Amino acid sequence: MLDSLEKMSVTQQKLFRDVCNKLIAYNFLARDKKDNKESYYFLMSYKDIFDEFFDILGLEIELNQQSGAVMLKGSPNANTLKLKRDESLILLILRLLYHEKAKEASLNDNIVCQVLDIHEKYDLLEIKRKLNKTDLVNALRLFRRYNLIEATGDLTTSACKIVILPTILMAIPSEDINTIYQTILRLSDGGEDNEKAN
Repeated sequence: MLDSLEKMSVTQQKLFRDVCNKLIAYNFLARDKKDNKESYYFLMSYKDIFDEFFDILGLEIELNQQSGAVMLKGSPNANTLKLKRDESLILLILRLLYHEKAKEASLNDNIVCQVLDIHEKYDLLEIKRKLNKTDLVNALRLFRRYNLIEATGDLTTSACKIVILPTILMAIPSEDINTIYQTILRLSDGGEDNEKAN
């Protein structure tokens, strides 16, 4: 691995460091997110070196070339982010929206929803406590930082469009949408206040 790194140019070595740091900090890369594109393709070009590097750390790169998503994973107790109940609900709602809208979209289309769609799904759960606008905006900013979504406007407005990135399929890998729906119901009934996410 060191030999391969030494053969890289100074610019490539810097990019290698940047991509490693990005993966360690945010766990996900999405090919279709503007600020991830260069990192994604660089990782694809040098995947063997990245695999060796992360193997030393006990981590593994999971790659889905079809959707253009990358996830850095470790042991179940490592690399986990503790989410508040509302953050977990919002993430699950985004996954549900991804599933629903993917049925209508073509393979090359981005999966897009609006902030209003999240509010509507949340309201359908009939939770006594309404979704606080500040909590929603903070959760969406968190998911944007982790490369799960990309906003194309002002997150504080209900008409703001959100691109749900395919990395959400890795964050919540369940193929069974009923499992996701049951998790939403459990959380909306006042289940655990904190959930772990990869």
